[in-house]
Amino acid sequence: MGSGTASGTGYVSELAAALRASVAGEVEFDAASRALVTMDASNYRRVPVGVVAPHDAADVAAALAVCRAHGTPVVPRGGGTSIAGQATGTGVVLDFTRHMNRIVSLDPGARTAAVQPGVVLDDLRAAATHHGLTFGPDPSTHGRCTIGGMIGNNSCGAHSVAWGTTADNVRELDVLTYRGDRARLARGGDGVPEPLRAAVEELVTGELALLRTGFPELPRRISGYALDELLPEKGRDWARAFIGGEGTLGVVTEATVRLVAAPAARALAVLGYPDESVAADAAAGLLAHGPLTVEGMAADLVGEAARAALPPGAAWLFVEMGGADTGEAEAAAAALCRAAADGTTGDAVLADPLAQRALWRIREDASGLATRLPDGGEAWPGWEDCAVPPARLGAYLREFRGLLRDHGLRGMPYGHFGDGCIHVRIDFDLLTGAGVARFREFSAELAELVVAHGGSLSGEHGDGLARAELLPRMYGDELVGVFGRFKDLWDPDRKLNPGVLAHPARLDDHLRFAGLPGEPVPVAFAYPQDGGDFTAAVRRCVGVAKCRETGTGAGVMCPSFRATGDEKHSTRGRARLLHEMLTGEVITGGWRAPEVFDALDLCLSCKGCRSDCPVGVDMATYKAEFLHHHYAGRRRPAAHYAMGRLPRWLGLAAALRLAPLANAAVRVPPLAALAKRAGGIAPERAIPPLPRRPFTAWWRAEGAALAGPGEPNVVLFPDTFTNHLAPEAGSAAVRVLAAAGLRAALPPKSVCCGLTYVSTGQLDQARAVLRRTLARVPAGLPVTVLEPPCAAALRTDLPELLPDDPRAAELAGRVRTFAETLEELAPDWEPPRLSRTVAGQTHCHQHAVLGDAADRRLRERAGLTGELSGGCCGLAGNFGFEKGHYEVSVACAEDQLLPAVRAAAPHAVLLADGYSCRTQLEQLGGHRARHFAEVLAEAL
Repeated sequence: MGSGTASGTGYVSELAAALRASVAGEVEFDAASRALVTMDASNYRRVPVGVVAPHDAADVAAALAVCRAHGTPVVPRGGGTSIAGQATGTGVVLDFTRHMNRIVSLDPGARTAAVQPGVVLDDLRAAATHHGLTFGPDPSTHGRCTIGGMIGNNSCGAHSVAWGTTADNVRELDVLTYRGDRARLARGGDGVPEPLRAAVEELVTGELALLRTGFPELPRRISGYALDELLPEKGRDWARAFIGGEGTLGVVTEATVRLVAAPAARALAVLGYPDESVAADAAAGLLAHGPLTVEGMAADLVGEAARAALPPGAAWLFVEMGGADTGEAEAAAAALCRAAADGTTGDAVLADPLAQRALWRIREDASGLATRLPDGGEAWPGWEDCAVPPARLGAYLREFRGLLRDHGLRGMPYGHFGDGCIHVRIDFDLLTGAGVARFREFSAELAELVVAHGGSLSGEHGDGLARAELLPRMYGDELVGVFGRFKDLWDPDRKLNPGVLAHPARLDDHLRFAGLPGEPVPVAFAYPQDGGDFTAAVRRCVGVAKCRETGTGAGVMCPSFRATGDEKHSTRGRARLLHEMLTGEVITGGWRAPEVFDALDLCLSCKGCRSDCPVGVDMATYKAEFLHHHYAGRRRPAAHYAMGRLPRWLGLAAALRLAPLANAAVRVPPLAALAKRAGGIAPERAIPPLPRRPFTAWWRAEGAALAGPGEPNVVLFPDTFTNHLAPEAGSAAVRVLAAAGLRAALPPKSVCCGLTYVSTGQLDQARAVLRRTLARVPAGLPVTVLEPPCAAALRTDLPELLPDDPRAAELAGRVRTFAETLEELAPDWEPPRLSRTVAGQTHCHQHAVLGDAADRRLRERAGLTGELSGGCCGLAGNFGFEKGHYEVSVACAEDQLLPAVRAAAPHAVLLADGYSCRTQLEQLGGHRARHFAEVLAEAL
């Protein structure tokens, strides 16, 4: 087959077999592997025939040879964070992130590093930091984007005003063409194969006048090929001409990059303005002060809590200044504030690195946050990064806002004001024919507006499928024709990333929303943020891939990806598979699809993505929904009956007083093994012992009297874990509440938050359990829930599973954590002073749903210092107990929690409010952690 478009099973089988025979790395042609790479972070979707993860340059050459023999297109792919569609493709995708991700060498003296294309930017920066160096370009995806992808797109980032684009920071490139020719690209072109070199130099020589006059002068001109870099007066820099080629010219196998000296200290000047256009007008004037970055944001992207840390205004410039020490950097920032004072509504200087980091996080998450407008409307990329000369930015923004109004569209601009580059997500309707037509019309008019201001259609993210069709409006037909000839000299077969940049596809082809259900599919959860539409919930994932970050500051999301490094175990990967399940082209099994089931199997339901994902993807809820449909009318695994219905079995054991018998039985190895096998429990796990009596029995015998006489002012919720597995936490809480002057009461009958039923997708039973709970919890009073995941379930799952029952939202609004109860109901109570350091775990559901601000303040008042571990403990309710999950569970614990506890001071207080966290610490490390209530009760 020579067309590259053949898709018959014979052709695909032959191609796959040939690749497996020639390539040492993984060759994956299964539906799941293909589905994972159909999209990047753009509006586009293209379905490949297979994925290859090469081990080295020899593997790349072998894969290209096989694809060439079969006439198959090839698309190089890094982190898949491209926003214009260039990381999607129809042939074979080369995934460089798995194996070709090494820093080959780093020379601090020469200030260079040799890297493979799959190296994540932050890994390179971390290695360079040891020598006081850094890699200058730093897009907001720096924790997961790769150097190869940055080369493909000529990425920039916030600090380009100081250190330029990727092209400014690359010395040499090792490249393979589609036809297998090797080239080493640098100034002069000595490493370029002679036929290619001669042909390109002839092209350049024949078009000297056009190349000298056809490119606009601005710092962020990313669109098109940088053919002017091959002009004689520019030293014929082949690497710079190649960078920004979006994988259409050749495949990078290694790059030698320039490193720059990192400032010893930085300070952030935050300048307030009445609106974004005024801020844009001011940005260019600040460049004379030598800033490291000048970033702009308007109020519509900054939440109320964040605004409290900002000076007055409706838009802000973040201007970073460097210095030899903190004092020098702070002085530079203060001087800049004074110089800019006449036009500002206020200013502030932040020298504390943590305070700076908090504001930068807002800016970095903007590409995700901007996909949801304040009223919940969806917004999309497509015109994400136009750039104009910085001095024209204010005027351009005003006209841009007018163009949006003319088309009835909305967007929230932000970005690199110092470089004249604006990011924006716009509420295009890409689901209907009329909406797509308006998208196309608006795109053409915006291209004209950008060109009228002397700008570039792309100022950072490349042309891809989104803008390449419109390049003639920027460069004219003649120069775009030269681009096509340049591409064909490199790739005469037109098999490297076809449809991108040269010989482009239409900008409204390959939109990723085509094929999705036109009407909402029947579901169990309400999805209140998505209008009840599961498809809209899945569309939340736009592919920015924050879930792929593995640094220590990455939050909770996504523990299984951090443990396995496999894309299908990331939040993005699972969302992609759900998207393809709904589309039904690649994943054809619907709710019964094994590909989706396998990916969700290692989802810990930690809910970390609900808070850490910039667009609030809630994979725990999606997993519960999927399992609900997947097992409808079918037999479930043993773990669902054993652990999914744990409240029922524990209640029965308590009623029959079976705790002594059960504890004795699990101490007999054959009986314990039998019980674990019957219950679907991992054989490596120990079955936790049952207490002598549940918390509710203790309450009836002692607790009610201890709580004191009089009318109660708080309901203590006896969740399953506290009641039947950790009653000591409940009795401690009663003591502390009484000491704080609070009188607790318990519901008259057993109650349950439904957590275990939800996490196993038994949603019909969860609803029945929750309805009983609604009838049994006393009305009107705050409800204190000691177990964080149970509190989170009552806050979120309860109203989302019973949206038509007004009692559900009412009870959810009354739920309080232990610390919140004390802070709100006993604000003047002084806890005992402990004067110790802490270690342990903030439960992932608390991090994601409840927040831990009240806990932090209570710990501070009690004289407890230090931080609890982030991340997920890895046990996560039933997950870590289920057969087949033990190794991942341990890996999650070893990611952050166990190292932090081992490194803690010898007499540190080990805190873990979650029963799962305490159990994981005990079973994996012999560490005895306690609920905060226990620690306070002991000190009373």
